[in-house]
Amino acid sequence: MDRIPSVDLKDFVSGDPHRKQKFVNDIGKAYEDIGFVALKGHFLDDELVDNLYSEVKNFFDLPLETKESYEIEGIGGQRGYVSFGKESAKGRKEGDLKEFWHFGQYVDDDPERRKEYPENVEVKELPEFNKIGKETYQMLEKTAKYVLRALALYLDLEETYFDNYIHNGNSILRPIHYPPITQEPKNAVRAAAHGDINLITLLMGAQGRGLQVQNHKGDWIDAIAEPDELMINVGDMLSRHTNNKLKSTIHRVVNPPRELWGTSRYSIPFFMHPVSEMKLDVLESCIDEDHPKSYDDITAGEFLNQRLIELGLIKK
Repeated sequence: MDRIPSVDLKDFVSGDPHRKQKFVNDIGKAYEDIGFVALKGHFLDDELVDNLYSEVKNFFDLPLETKESYEIEGIGGQRGYVSFGKESAKGRKEGDLKEFWHFGQYVDDDPERRKEYPENVEVKELPEFNKIGKETYQMLEKTAKYVLRALALYLDLEETYFDNYIHNGNSILRPIHYPPITQEPKNAVRAAAHGDINLITLLMGAQGRGLQVQNHKGDWIDAIAEPDELMINVGDMLSRHTNNKLKSTIHRVVNPPRELWGTSRYSIPFFMHPVSEMKLDVLESCIDEDHPKSYDDITAGEFLNQRLIELGLIKK
């Protein structure tokens, strides 16, 4: 496979059983083959997207000392600002060439769950930043719910299998700024090759070159979405849960050619996480003679904690 397949969520929600089944088959096959799709028909409208990019640029344009005042110690970067070079891919010493912000879950119906998560951080200088961030978070979460419903059907599970696990899940919206490159990077890239931790990732801002996906032959292919598409990929949690039937594909963001070093890049992934107690045990339907069980039993919370330690975001 040398390109990312495109699907339209409107087919799944059309009420037409044939269109719905075709969407289920197409997205399931894409996730078995390459682990990525480009998705049209999501719940983000153009105005919301434009407003979000405007607010995100406004935030990253703030003075460094202002941004650093929103960097919260002791929470593994789960909310607020994470400064340039702090995060590195698993197994790499060099920090990625990026700074980012985290919006987290908005729990309004479960006081115990609310206590489990750090509070979202309010940016005083930008009154619209948090409002637009929350609205985007909720529209991406809604989109992700329907994608997971399609995948549940593909896996011969009940359609709403994932619904209770993702309601009030530990999902993260991460606006990322890759600043202009001012000198030859020493072994560092904008985002080193990695797999995502979570169930699925919905990525805004994959319209330009930079994002690359590794196919089964080991070749790196450009993943470029149309302006109205989200790039959506399988994360390690879902790959593990399905015994690698659905592929968590290694991907990276490469540095631009030297003539474009002076430009910023922005991308905004939404990492769909379940609640921490979800069991990621391999589904029985994904085990057979040719595909024995590949993973020990673990919860989503335990798995996330392991990976945050590996990424250097929390200390043992």
